[in-house]
Amino acid sequence: MPIEDVTSIAWLLVLLGFIVGTLSGFFGVGGAFIMTPALNILGFPIVYAIGTDLALMLGSSTVATIRHFRFGNVDIRLGIYMVLGTIVGVWLGKELVFFLLASGDAEMVIRLIYIILLFSLSAFMVYDYITFITRPHLQANKPNTESRGTHLSRRLRQIKLRPMVKLPASGIRQISLWVPLSIGVITGFLASFLGVGGGFIRMPALIYGLGVPTSVAVGTDLFEIIFSSAFGAFLYAMEGKVILLAAMILLLGASLGAQVGSYATRYVRGMRVRLYFALTIFFAGVSVTLKQLGVWHDIPLLSTIAGYLIVGVATIMMMIIVVKLILGLIAHHARGDHPA
Repeated sequence: MPIEDVTSIAWLLVLLGFIVGTLSGFFGVGGAFIMTPALNILGFPIVYAIGTDLALMLGSSTVATIRHFRFGNVDIRLGIYMVLGTIVGVWLGKELVFFLLASGDAEMVIRLIYIILLFSLSAFMVYDYITFITRPHLQANKPNTESRGTHLSRRLRQIKLRPMVKLPASGIRQISLWVPLSIGVITGFLASFLGVGGGFIRMPALIYGLGVPTSVAVGTDLFEIIFSSAFGAFLYAMEGKVILLAAMILLLGASLGAQVGSYATRYVRGMRVRLYFALTIFFAGVSVTLKQLGVWHDIPLLSTIAGYLIVGVATIMMMIIVVKLILGLIAHHARGDHPA
């Protein structure tokens, strides 16, 4: 894309960066499932959209991680363990993709698994939220609900396979090192196989698999994204597939958005964050489904609608997050205390 074309839509890129940055800071995801189709709609060839988005993710995730670190929401030790497992998982995912490519079934299989995963995660997280709000004893004990972890996480913490490690930042007194490494392998495999950043997989995995509090899961996931996006951006830049000017303009908006989203987590309870995240990935699933239907039935319009749908949903969710932040700040100043 010529430089003059990028500068002519600079204001749109700043706005788009702010939207994705806000969601990234709030949910702990890279936002590739939003940014890539949005850039494609704006005229970026798909390979340039991916490369430019990876460069943006590196900058925005770094900004958001710094903010979350100041809030005490980043478990560096856990993040490093997960990164080590993710490296192995990414390699395994790549091998399976190449195997499917050789058989000619890769694109359809990957997209169908992506759809199933998005809808399954969304349904489970909505169920989790409904269970929480319909059980009075959980409502009455909100501050301690997350600290107890999930049923799955409590079972995994009982595994005594050495070496055992402590993760105090995540509220985990002791756990087998093989548990976070294994979760890293699984999420890395899915991310590589599906061709996504993996944030929307890792965040729920940290919450439900390890029992990490939502805010810490968000911050730690962003910490991991720094490494994965840096590696991806480097590979695409070496092939000349990163439009650096566009990435820098996007980062102007994303840097502000990442701080807004990160700060908003101080005023929105963990269970509500999960609900908003579930709704976002549900519509992402609808978008991918529309795109696949367009491919099956040779209807290009469906692919266009899919792109506009996910961008529209992201915009609405960004507005909700900003409103929640404003209301939280107003309540904070009215009470004259500090956010919990």
